[in-house]
Amino acid sequence: MASKAELTTQFIIEKVAPVFNKLGYEATSMSDITNITGLTKGAIYGNFENKEHLAIEAFNYNIRQVVWKIADDINRVDSASEKLAAITAFYRKYYNRTIEFGGCPMLNVGIDANHMNSMLHERVVTILKKLQTSIAEIIQKGVEDGEFREGLNSEQLGARIISQIEGAIYTSIMLKEPNHIADMMDFLDEWFERDLKR
Repeated sequence: MASKAELTTQFIIEKVAPVFNKLGYEATSMSDITNITGLTKGAIYGNFENKEHLAIEAFNYNIRQVVWKIADDINRVDSASEKLAAITAFYRKYYNRTIEFGGCPMLNVGIDANHMNSMLHERVVTILKKLQTSIAEIIQKGVEDGEFREGLNSEQLGARIISQIEGAIYTSIMLKEPNHIADMMDFLDEWFERDLKR
């Protein structure tokens, strides 16, 4: 059973996570944090070393709520083809999933922190590389199982696929037109079928 301190810490993270995601690290003030939580500045700092520590925990929370849900979909299926299809199906719904969080935390925090906060930036880079690696491992599994053709550069393809996905997310969010994500997922599905399979 969680302690009172642990429950307070979780409460703060859950309340503040969407605010950091919408406003960014620099634009989110301590007043914003105290207003949304109803807690004093002292109570906030009693649970977190500083604002940066809270921002990182808030980002991690948003990633778990929005991005890492993809792992459940991938793990429900066995073959590499099914796993890639699970990825495109997940991202087809991504625009609507992220609305309540103020958009994609990867893009929001990545752009906001790129020149402003090295610790947050490094955390985004770590998540991005994990996504690339996960896709590369799926492709490599497909090659080893004889499902995909030999000679594929799985690392390069993992990087390309996540770049196309993130680019489509960026375009859809900037233009407020979710069809760009759906379009890219259709393109990827066709490309997997045409160029990856034996």
